[in-house]
This record gives sequence, structure tokens and C-alpha cells, in this order.
Amino acid sequence: MATIKDVADAAGVSISTVSYALSGKRSIAEKTRQRIMDVITELDYNPHFGAKVLAGDKTHLIALSAPLHEDGHLPTHMRFVTEVIRAARKHDYDVVMLATDDEVKGIKRVAASSIVDGVVSMGVTTGDERLALLRQLKLPGSFIGIPEQMKDYAYVDLDFAAAARDCIGRLAGLGHHTVGLVGHPYGYVNRHSGFIERFDSALQEEAKKRDVQIITQWAGLERGSGRKALDALLSQVPELSAVIFHCNEPVVEEVERRVRELDLRVPEQISLFAAAASYDPASLEIPLSGISLPIEEMCTVAVETTMRVINGLPPAEPVLLQPEFIGRGSLHKR
Repeated sequence: MATIKDVADAAGVSISTVSYALSGKRSIAEKTRQRIMDVITELDYNPHFGAKVLAGDKTHLIALSAPLHEDGHLPTHMRFVTEVIRAARKHDYDVVMLATDDEVKGIKRVAASSIVDGVVSMGVTTGDERLALLRQLKLPGSFIGIPEQMKDYAYVDLDFAAAARDCIGRLAGLGHHTVGLVGHPYGYVNRHSGFIERFDSALQEEAKKRDVQIITQWAGLERGSGRKALDALLSQVPELSAVIFHCNEPVVEEVERRVRELDLRVPEQISLFAAAASYDPASLEIPLSGISLPIEEMCTVAVETTMRVINGLPPAEPVLLQPEFIGRGSLHKR
């Protein structure tokens, strides 16, 4: 791989002259600059990103810290990745994806080589270590999610607490007083995923206020987990009249198939509510009423707020997106 010294030697100039030609910090003769650029092309020289940063240039790369855990749902994960890439391209930026389940090492690695101008973090936990690291590294960034003690970095997320209150409020208003919840794999709870904690806490609090009993089954990713979750709920409450889905699409599809196998009429015998759905609830075999996760808007806001800091502006105010309920005929009065 060619070095800046190789370029300087081949062009017959000093290393500092090559640096000036690349950075534009000082004017040099056009003939000299063109000779240097010709040598750069001939030698296929790529200036080290760190050197460009020291020269005051941007790398036009941001990192997406997107830890992929064993119990994560890859299609949902990739929807976020795709939308971050789309938003970044609008700013003529590319995205380096950090997918290791160690949230800190990847950021340290790209920071050490100075290859990114900022970091967007997703898969946020309540006490997310990436917040302190970005502060230490003085790297611009934003979070799709809400870490604790968030003051100096922007974040965007759905208001999961409001979504939970909406679920219970609507079901209680229809006369449902015992409600099943099919949740994400329990590993999300173990690693303190912020959206799970906020949704579950608000759900339990609102249910207590409205005298609604919540029975929870945490579904895995293995085949048949949705069927098992519904069977477990019905074994505890045979006359269960409503189910909230706060889980991934394959689980929801399995529950719907099991509902049909059991000849349960939706919504007359059992109401189904999609909560913060990362999929399209309208496209399922049984279209679901509920709240969708605004993935495109979340990712766009995260990239925009990161670019804001990269361009020297103060961090934007936090953005908490309000849930939007859409009825599709899967809810019924008890």
C-alpha cells in the first residue's frame, strides 16, 4: 500500500506539499498540485482517515452501533439498519456497521483509527455504556432509545410508556379485565432493554389503576414459540378475551394460526392488539388494530441529530414520538 512518502518521492515534492495538496490548507502551484494528484491516482494512494481529520476534513462516514444478540430478530434489526443508511445517504454519508454484541469495543476500534465522524447507537439499554464512552471520546452521536442520565446527547424513540397506557386504556374501556401479553424473548429483560422496561412498567401501572390483570408469556425465537405462548395463556385463563402482542412478527403469525386452529373468532371471542409493531399489522392474515413502530422516522431523526453535531451545532432536543393507534377490526367489546 502506497504511503504519503511514496507520493512525495514520485512527485518530487516534500511530504508537507502533498499534505497541502490534499487538505487545501495552503495554496500551491496548480501544476504541482496536478502532478501530485496524478501520482496519487497512479499509486492508488488513499490518505489515512486520521490524517484527514487532523487536516480538518470529514471522513463522510458514521458508525451504526447495532449490537445483534442471539435472541434478536434479524429482519427487524435490518429494517433499522436500512433506514439509517438511507438517511445517511441524503447527507452524502456512508455507514460503518458495528454489529458485535459488545457495544463498547466496536466504537473504540473506529474511534482509534478516526474513520468516522459520529455514531448512531441502537439496541439501547437503560444504563448503556456507550453514552459514557462517547462523552470520553468526544464523538458526535445520537441514540435510538433512551439511556439514563441523557443530557448532552440527542435521542429519539417511541413513547413506549404512552403506547402501553393506550393498550390498557382501550382494552379496559372495552370491558377486558384479564389480558394476555406475548412479549419478546426474556433475554431483553435480562439485559435491561430500555424499551421493554418502559413499556412493561407503564403497562403494569396502568393495569393496576384500571383493575386489569396482566398475564405475561415471554416468547422465544424458536419455531412454535407463538403457539406455546398462546396455549400457556389459555391454560391459565381459559376464557381469556384479549391478547397484546409486544413481540416479533413470526411469533404473532404463529399465535394467529393457533387462534384459527382453536376456532376462536376475532374479535368476538378474542381481541388482538399489536403494540409497537415493527412489522405491518395490516398485512397479517388477521389484520391487527394497534400501534406501529415508526422505524423510518426514528432512524431519520437519529441521523439528522448526529449530522447536526458533526456540523458544529449544539445537540438537538430529545424526540419522543407519540403512539398512533389505527383500528383494523381486531378489537371488540367484552
